[in-house]
Amino acid sequence: MFESLSEKLQRVFKDLRGQGKLTPENMEIALKEIRVALLEADVNFKVVKQFITSVKEKAMGQEVLSALSPAQQVIKIVRDELTEILGSKQAKLQFSSNPPTVVMIVGLQGSGKTTSTGKLARWLTKNGRAPQLVSVDVYRPAAREQLKVLAKQLGAAIYEGEPGMEKPLALATAARKEAISRGRDVLLVDTAGRLHIDEALMTELQELKAALNPTEILFVADAMTGQDAVKSATEFHERLGITGVILTKLDGDARGGAALSIKHVTGQSVKFLGVGEKTDALEEFHPDRMAQRILGMGDVLSLIEKVEETIDQKKAMEMQDKILHNEFTLEDFRDQLIQVRKLGPLENLLKMIPGMGDQLKGVKVDEKELNRIVAMINSMTPKERANHMLINGSRRRRIASGSGTSVQEVNQLLKQYGQARKMMRSLTSGMGGGMTGKMAKRMAQMSRMSGGKFPF
Repeated sequence: MFESLSEKLQRVFKDLRGQGKLTPENMEIALKEIRVALLEADVNFKVVKQFITSVKEKAMGQEVLSALSPAQQVIKIVRDELTEILGSKQAKLQFSSNPPTVVMIVGLQGSGKTTSTGKLARWLTKNGRAPQLVSVDVYRPAAREQLKVLAKQLGAAIYEGEPGMEKPLALATAARKEAISRGRDVLLVDTAGRLHIDEALMTELQELKAALNPTEILFVADAMTGQDAVKSATEFHERLGITGVILTKLDGDARGGAALSIKHVTGQSVKFLGVGEKTDALEEFHPDRMAQRILGMGDVLSLIEKVEETIDQKKAMEMQDKILHNEFTLEDFRDQLIQVRKLGPLENLLKMIPGMGDQLKGVKVDEKELNRIVAMINSMTPKERANHMLINGSRRRRIASGSGTSVQEVNQLLKQYGQARKMMRSLTSGMGGGMTGKMAKRMAQMSRMSGGKFPF
């Protein structure tokens, strides 16, 4: 997401830095290029107009033009304005003081409502809540069955309704009663959608709102549809009064226009981002962090949070101790790869590290390579995993045969393992402020040596 916009903005800032001194003339050229970049990213034209006007007013001031590092001040102004457009501050999910908190999930058909309902249930459970799900989509074939399957995967409570209960309002009110009786503190209501907004859908949703008095009405918007998603969110808000937005399919949206437009146009903040198909692929939306990602500054806070949620801290400390004492084995290498894979797509993780984007540009991230590496290490004996020096030619042939790979791939694994040992040793020894740049260069070198793949 935002790849094209991020690259163009960074190019503009690079040109500004090269000017040495800012003038009204070169600032005008830069603003024109920023305007074009935003429009090409499918950002709403009204949003672009206000953004450029605001940046121009602040950037053309004498204190900026005469500053020692004016280009850096312009970048800060652009970052602040991006943060403002994205919503300024994080908009958190609100909870009722009289549970259960009712959350209506609304949106057009195909936007990802049901999947988002399941993801939100998982997020709530992880954050100490006890959600109950109910689908009131009685029109789409297997809609209720889809939510039932999701609930089973998550181990979440779901109200399926009594036999013959086919009215959305009856399902929703009965689900709330059951949530109260079972001590569930959040009720997630997966509503019906249509391919297009129509009167029957809005009437039904308005009736549900009147009966349930929901604390949150979250509109699910497909980021891939760009400004159509913004238009639909606006119409839903005018008729229903949405309280926030879940943007889905961001992992497939390279432009990001919907994310940059929706808060300004509707007045309602994005609260969650759907960044993949798995049930844990739901992130809270932080405007300031997203602005930094767009400008290529990384997002270290989100990366740290993701690592803390996923990685066992005790094991991490034990691993660091092993690395420092040169005791990092192939078994440790395998375990580290498995842990990293739990964090999500590697490309997304790399983008969170400042400086990584430029250093690893053009490097291919091969997720399947991880599976091959794990299979090869699993095909080794415990002694081989503990001491890679034992692995001679005949052992390499056996490992290749046992893992369905080639001897060349086993050789490549052992080379990568040796490089990883060196890199991790130098990183844990401390490399000061230049760590990310050096780390990126080393990873890029390792990738090129492995044929353009980046398995870890």
